Amino acid sequence: MKLFQKLLIAPATLGLIAPMSATANEVTISNFAPAEQLAVTNSRVDGLEARLNNIEAGSFSETTTASFSADMAIGARDGVAGQEAITALYGFQIDLNTSFTGEDSLDISIDAGNGGTDGLDELDLNETNDVLTVDGVQYTFPIGDKTTVFVGDNVDGSMLFNTACVYGGPSNSLNDCGNNYSALNGGQGTAAGASFDIGNGFTAAIGYTGDGSTTNGLLTNEGDDAYAAQLIYTADSYGVSLTYADKENPQASVTDSTFWALNGYFTPSESGSMPSISLGYETGSNSIPTIGTGKYDSSTWFVGLQWDEAGPGTLGAAIGTAQHTLHNNTAGVEDEEVMYEAFYSYQVNDGMTITPLVYYREQSLGVDDQTGIMVKTSFSF
Repeated sequence: MKLFQKLLIAPATLGLIAPMSATANEVTISNFAPAEQLAVTNSRVDGLEARLNNIEAGSFSETTTASFSADMAIGARDGVAGQEAITALYGFQIDLNTSFTGEDSLDISIDAGNGGTDGLDELDLNETNDVLTVDGVQYTFPIGDKTTVFVGDNVDGSMLFNTACVYGGPSNSLNDCGNNYSALNGGQGTAAGASFDIGNGFTAAIGYTGDGSTTNGLLTNEGDDAYAAQLIYTADSYGVSLTYADKENPQASVTDSTFWALNGYFTPSESGSMPSISLGYETGSNSIPTIGTGKYDSSTWFVGLQWDEAGPGTLGAAIGTAQHTLHNNTAGVEDEEVMYEAFYSYQVNDGMTITPLVYYREQSLGVDDQTGIMVKTSFSF
């Protein structure tokens, strides 16, 4: 393969940051201005300090925190014309969190990066053309002891969902555990949702995303509205979730799509040679912009294994369809795009994790299959 001929050396190099030391030289009063000028300077400094002391404290909330993360990735893939060269990209994110009551949370995400689609789009890096951009604003608050509510903009409408999956792979195609369309992804506009603790291991959640533009508006025939609901059961070593979503897209030839997703996982009671197992299956009706004419159904499936204590890191492997497989459509297209992947995530220290990923993806419609090798280094601080 062209890819493996190029990658004769592992596509990742970590640099060491050498500590910087500061030195101070001995000085005497003769090095400064005459004593009179020094006295004048001290007086001015004292005056400035007095004015600063008069500024009211607490202008910045004591409950506000900030966290930072950065991803640096290098790799390449074979099978995509013009994207077979070794590429290095990055993503950066700032998360600001503020609480006003101790139980609520105002969250703002600011992103930057040059992720794009230059061969590493499987890693889902931020793409902002190297410009800091507000990626989402949301406010979450409790109502009573069992209900949590959120409202926001440019965030996932299914943010409070808890899909039954414990697989944590880094790829963009399989990291949703088969929930390709039932989840309400961010970026559409206004979002809102709630979760409810039913008790005895059961939890329910609902979500909404809407256009929010002045042209189409929310909850109108012209706007893109999506609704979803989820029921989850969680036990000590396993969990099951059922998700339903209804998506309206009046600008496309198919105006209404519905999805059902069933997910489950099992985790061993003791860490060891046995991995956790995550399963997912999703089915849709009129779910993808029409190929040809007419209506059709589609589906996707997923199986993921993960060893959380594989040596010093986490080992994972998964197989599933990278996108929905079309059924009963008039264009006669019914090719599964099956994807296989394996990753190993190694935490170097509290703030640095290295994750290599290898995958193979079968393509449909006569397109060449893809093979990719990538390494992502994540920093959190």
